[in-house]
Amino acid sequence: MADAAVMPTVLPRAFETEEAKQRYVRGLFATIADRYDLITRLLSYGMDQRWKRRLIRLAAVTSGTQALDLACGTGDIAYALGDRGARVAGLDVTHRMLQLARGKRRTPGPNVQFVTGDMMMLPFRDGSFDLITTGYGIRNVPRIEPAIAEMRRVLRPGGAVLSLDFNRPDNALLRRFYLTYLTVVGSTLGWVLHRDPDTYRYIPESIRRYPGARAVAALMEQHGFVDCRVEPLLGGLMAINSAHAPA
Repeated sequence: MADAAVMPTVLPRAFETEEAKQRYVRGLFATIADRYDLITRLLSYGMDQRWKRRLIRLAAVTSGTQALDLACGTGDIAYALGDRGARVAGLDVTHRMLQLARGKRRTPGPNVQFVTGDMMMLPFRDGSFDLITTGYGIRNVPRIEPAIAEMRRVLRPGGAVLSLDFNRPDNALLRRFYLTYLTVVGSTLGWVLHRDPDTYRYIPESIRRYPGARAVAALMEQHGFVDCRVEPLLGGLMAINSAHAPA
């Protein structure tokens, strides 16, 4: 059965154009910023932190690593990288997210800085970073290709990219169950927290339109990355994409 049958009328206008998605996502994350950490914990049954720790282990950070954490949200990954000795720039399009990130620690420290910016137009020079990470970032950009191209531009030769995100399961039955679960739970949380059931319905709708981790790996290869891999998590419902710039 087609995915559209799961949620045929959810947020159609938010995906009509790239500009519409950009406006919607910016407004949505500004609205949910103060509850963002709570929602990620609830929707993942507390496994979100485990997945992020796995990404950090794969990053193999050493002291002095120049790292960029995209769509950094409230700073979980950026701080974890900084705690391991990296010098980190955390970038997010939602200014309120960065306010919350800065407020998580009395002093963020000289090795973690936050900046407001767009993943599709990074405010950094070519070859600025040894490592790029992102948690739930690629799926939310209006167009994936420019974001990947920008990652490739600012990454140094031999540098690594790691992206944690929801995946789009290939199995139609599993995908239908997954999207139904996220729709029901998201609608409930949206009503309880915002009196608007549509608030978190964006997540399953964005997954339905997301090409999936393997397709993202293929796009990375097309943009010059090598050693492009996918590590499935939670039986393939989540995934970590990894890739390197040629040395």
